[in-house]
Order: sequence, then C-alpha cells, then structure tokens
Amino acid sequence: MAKTLVIGGNGFIGSHLVDALAHDGHRVTAFDRFGSRNPTFSAPDVSVLTGEFLSRADLDEAVQGQDYVFHFLSTTSPATAESDPTLDIRTNVAQTVELLESCVEAGVKRFYFASTGGAIYGPQGQADYSETDRALPISPYGIGKLSIEHYLHYFQTKHGLQSTSLRISNPYGTRQKANKKQGLIPIALRQIALDRPVIRLGSGSMVRDYVFVQDLVRMITPMVGVDTEFDLYNLGSGIGHSVTEIIESIARVVGDEFAVLEQPVPPTFVDRVVLNTARYTSEFGSIPLTPLDEGIRLTHEEIRGQING
Repeated sequence: MAKTLVIGGNGFIGSHLVDALAHDGHRVTAFDRFGSRNPTFSAPDVSVLTGEFLSRADLDEAVQGQDYVFHFLSTTSPATAESDPTLDIRTNVAQTVELLESCVEAGVKRFYFASTGGAIYGPQGQADYSETDRALPISPYGIGKLSIEHYLHYFQTKHGLQSTSLRISNPYGTRQKANKKQGLIPIALRQIALDRPVIRLGSGSMVRDYVFVQDLVRMITPMVGVDTEFDLYNLGSGIGHSVTEIIESIARVVGDEFAVLEQPVPPTFVDRVVLNTARYTSEFGSIPLTPLDEGIRLTHEEIRGQING
C-alpha cells in the first residue's frame, strides 16, 4: 500500500483520516504540532512526526518518501481570517505554496487539499452548488481556499504535481474542538454542557450542509491512489438543514431545555449553502450517511465526557 502523510494529522478531520487510511492498510505519517496533546487518532503503527507547519525545514522533512500528501491543516478559521485577512494570506496561502514546492522536490505523486464547500461558492442564491458553478467567495477564508486551488492548477501545469481539491461542506462530530469559534454543533453542545445559552446567528433560517466526520473520511479513502476523472469534488451530505433544525435536533438529543440568544448575522455569512455531490457519487457511489440526531448524540457524549471529566 501507499506511503501517506496527513498534514494536520492530530486535528479534527485529520485524525479521523489517519485512522481510516491506516485501516485501509496504508503506511501513515501524522504531521502536527502535538505539543502536550496525546495523539487523538486511535490506529496503531502510525508514525508521529512533530513539526511546525510554518517551518519549511519541517515540511521538507515530512514529505520525503511520501506517495500521497493530505493537507488538512489550517492556521485560521473563518472567524480569525475575517478579523485579520493578511494572517490567512501570510500563513495558510503562502505556506501552502511552500508545502507544494516541498512536494515537487520530494517527488510526491498526488496532493489532496481540504478546501471549503461552505464558503467558496458565495451568495448566489442557488438551491445547491456543483463543481461547475462559479466560485464567488465573499469571506477571506473562502478567498484563501480558492487561491490555493488556483495554485494547485499552477503546480500541476508547471511541475506536473497531480492534485485533488476536496470542497468539504460543514463537517461535525467527535474530536472537534468545541472551544474554538468554528462549528455550530460542537459550540452549542459545549454551551449546554456548561449551562450557558446557545448563540444563534439571526432568525435561524440559514441553511448548511452538515456531514458527520466519519462519513466524510469514508468518502475520501476510495479516492486514494486512483486516477480520478476530475481534480475537484464536492464532499457533503447533499442535504440542507437550517440553524433552527439543528437546534431542534440538539434539543432532542440532550433532552433538557436551554436558552437561545440571537445575535446579528455577520455580513460575510451566506444564507444557504448545500452541495451537489453527484460528481462524486457517479464515480464512487453513495455511502450510508449517519442520521443527524445520531451524529449529534455521539458528539454530545464526547463533549459531555470531556467537561465532566
């Protein structure tokens, strides 16, 4: 099987991807800062490589001898990129270009990039979005992701580095850092566990495509080492849920009443984003999706356990 490197291998999606790749028999290296945190993935025989994404020397070392590199690390979230757009440019975009240079020098066969399906299409008012629709992001986070996608095309044209961009919808699930400013579901569950009100942006009508993280990685692993028909895929559930529907599902799961406070919607938030995944399913088939209540229940159990010790 292949030698695979997961940049951000101790993160939310990255750690689940590490487990899935190892389960499929690949030789997996997880690159992350780690620090005082133990590995969050559970697969045995995974090589742990501690390093800094912002260090070119660390990236050069990490990609040596790897067949496939999965870039699932971000130095910013949508909120932090909005508060300082230059930070996203200086760290995410610029450093990803350096990572691509390292991959070229190391002879990496294919580069897989975790882009965004939730922010990259922008406010075009469509029922759903396919890969052939224009990408018109209005947030710095989405603009940065699209910039990296363009650099992937450059590196493929200039250096022959094959790549696949994965426009991921709104993933949620276990191992997601609930204390961060990203992810309605984990943030709300943490607020409830701490007996604090849940913050709802606007009236609750905003619609997103939520996908349970383990379903997401099951979509990714069949693509590994395959000469895919395209170099860009939407990955999500293909189903839209409003914020109100998410809060109602959370209420069913936790079984307790909780306060909900409304705050204004940021101007760069899009009202509706649902991904059309027909390109993926026509090539790789459909996978059974975890029901929303069940995915929230699993996430809730983990967060409650962390808070209660």
